[in-house]
Amino acid sequence: MAVDKNESKTLRIYNVKILTMEPGECIFPGEVWITGDRISYVGEKRDLKGQTWDSEIDGEGNLLMPGFQNAHTHSAMTFLRSYADDLKLDEWLNTKIFPAEAKLTGEAVYWFTKLAIMEYLSGGITSAYDMYSYMEDGARAARDTGFRYVFCDSINNFTGSLQQTENYFRMFNQDESGRVGFRLGFHAEYTTDREIMMKIAGLSEKYQAPVSAHCSETVDEVESCIRRTGMTPVGYFDSLGLFRYGGTLFHCVHMTEGDYEIIKKRGIYVVTNPASNLKLASGIAPVSSFLEKEIPVAIGTDGPASNNCLDMFREMFLVTGLQKYLCRDPAAVPAYEVLKMATINGANAMGLTECGSIKNGKKADLILIDIHQPNMRPFRNPEKNLVYSGSKQNVKMTMVAGKVLYRDGEFYLDSSKEEIFKKAEEMAEKILGRS
Repeated sequence: MAVDKNESKTLRIYNVKILTMEPGECIFPGEVWITGDRISYVGEKRDLKGQTWDSEIDGEGNLLMPGFQNAHTHSAMTFLRSYADDLKLDEWLNTKIFPAEAKLTGEAVYWFTKLAIMEYLSGGITSAYDMYSYMEDGARAARDTGFRYVFCDSINNFTGSLQQTENYFRMFNQDESGRVGFRLGFHAEYTTDREIMMKIAGLSEKYQAPVSAHCSETVDEVESCIRRTGMTPVGYFDSLGLFRYGGTLFHCVHMTEGDYEIIKKRGIYVVTNPASNLKLASGIAPVSSFLEKEIPVAIGTDGPASNNCLDMFREMFLVTGLQKYLCRDPAAVPAYEVLKMATINGANAMGLTECGSIKNGKKADLILIDIHQPNMRPFRNPEKNLVYSGSKQNVKMTMVAGKVLYRDGEFYLDSSKEEIFKKAEEMAEKILGRS
């Protein structure tokens, strides 16, 4: 499968089975044409008399689909992978994570983010909704590698300012690369004073913009919020006017009927993070209940300090497997619903409405899945194969904005794999000491 490593003006991907993730469309054999960073044709093979291309990719009969959308992560926490495990959430945050993060520098975040981007690409993830500090350095990593990034602000009592938040909102949403964006947000109710949240609500009103935050991740978080405010975190946020223009809430493990009503009324997206919630013993989010109430759900890996891997295949299986157990129903949360969460729902949760499916005019953020491997055979039901038996080993190619960034185990980035590994290890050692 030969392809020019440089970005193509025009590109044809042919001899593929296409999973568009557009409503009502079945998988079909065909081809996709790309002009610049957008899809210009998707359909059956056409008569190509007189047609020329800058590059062509023979898909070798494999499955072409939209890239996965990681709708909640903390990318630069790669430096904390396997550093603070087997601890309760409050102990994990306060005794390990926060002290280590206090030693971060922008340059460290740059290299830790590039390491995460490599992991995203090798697993078919084409965009991430990232909540972390030193956003300008994270954005630099995204621009330099060609990855698609949306930042969620994490202002709280300890870091950030309202002026900085507004500056980032203006700056990143006009990013020249077209691959970096920013959405209003704050860390969580238990780390953020009412005054700060009220000011975020004011910015939301000013820009008519949605707001995102961690929410109802643990029982303690919910109970302590009720003691302080008389409301659950969801109810409290709504009372402050944070959801007038919708938003995205991460985790939502411990819900009440009133929470469901607010989330649906306000058009909020829920992002479930099953691996992280399991590992931190936070609980199992009621995904089946969200779907029954027609509340849109997306999927996130959370950060590599709590997960510890950035693998959408594992997340997809856990989403459905845990709901089948929780509901005592093997039919709960079927495979295709999970694929929607991992692709088009994730894109919409991030505001990336031009991503998440294969359609004329949409961004060319695509992945090629190798179906010529044992775990994909028989190829009877591709959607179920992807969710129930798929793995990162099946990702043959990852493309963002019409440019191949990963193919057959090789990365096509501005830095070599070896340089990224070396720099990330050196930075982690400076912060954490020798392992």
